This record gives sequence, C-alpha cells and structure tokens, in this order.
Amino acid sequence: MVPSSEQDMTKSFMNVWTAVATLALALLTGALPAFAHHGTNISYDRTKQFTRQATVVRFEYKNPHPELWVDFKDDKGEVQSWGLELLPNPAQLIHNGWSRQKSLEVMKAGTPVMVTVAPSKAGGVIGLLLRVTNMQGEELVTGGGGPGGRQGDPDAGRQGGGRGRL
Repeated sequence: MVPSSEQDMTKSFMNVWTAVATLALALLTGALPAFAHHGTNISYDRTKQFTRQATVVRFEYKNPHPELWVDFKDDKGEVQSWGLELLPNPAQLIHNGWSRQKSLEVMKAGTPVMVTVAPSKAGGVIGLLLRVTNMQGEELVTGGGGPGGRQGDPDAGRQGGGRGRL
C-alpha cells in the first residue's frame, strides 16, 4: 500500500496536469475561429474581376464581414442576384466612418451602384466586393485600410502572394 503522503503528491500532480491540459484546450479552442476564418482572399479570383452597374437589394452590416446583395444583368441580359463580401469587418468600417446608420442611408434597396467584383473560384453568384461607387463615380464603402472605397489586397507585399493595391 502507498503511504498517504505519496497519495497526496500523486493527487496534486494529477490536479496540476488536469488544470494545464484544460487551459491548453481552452486556448486552442478559442483560437480555432481565427484559423477557420481568413480564407477570404484564396476564395476569390482577382484575375477575373469585372465591373457592372447593379441595383442594391440589401446591405448586411454583420461579422465577420458585411455583405452587399445586388442584382445586375449578365452578358445575356438576364438578371442575376449576387452576394458580395466586403474585406473590412464592422470595426474597421466604423473606424473609417462607415457606421451601420450610414450603410442604411447610402445602401438603400433600389439604389443604383457600380460594383467591381472578384468572383468566387468555386463559381456561383458570390464574390468579393472590390469597389462600389454611386452613379456619379463617388466611392461609397470605406475599405479596411483607410479612406476611399477600394479594398486593398491584404496579401500585398507578402512573400509569394498578393498583387498590390487595386
């Protein structure tokens, strides 16, 4: 039989080990959403971007990235409804003066706009919104990197990636 002091030491060791394992698991679990997200730039094909006149259907001011829903006519004249993801998150938009209220005022349903889109590499009617202007050419959505509506390429300047700012 093990003396009680050795039993206490074993219990103590097990408690410490359990606490360390629990903390490590909690930290890893908390970090997973950051790893799961941030595939935005690899999901869209910037080499096939296009610009079209569109009509705003709705603007969703949400995390992790706001979305602009638009209708426009394709090359055959048929109306397509597209969901466009913005790179900046709401905190970046707010920092650059683009509040939820401003989005509701500027991006009302029925508003005509010009959109520049990088389509999804998987196909379909989703894309990355690179630029949006009103019909007078004024940029509407402030990008994550500073004033102006163009959304810079966050991979620009990285080893092996990016094509610079658009």
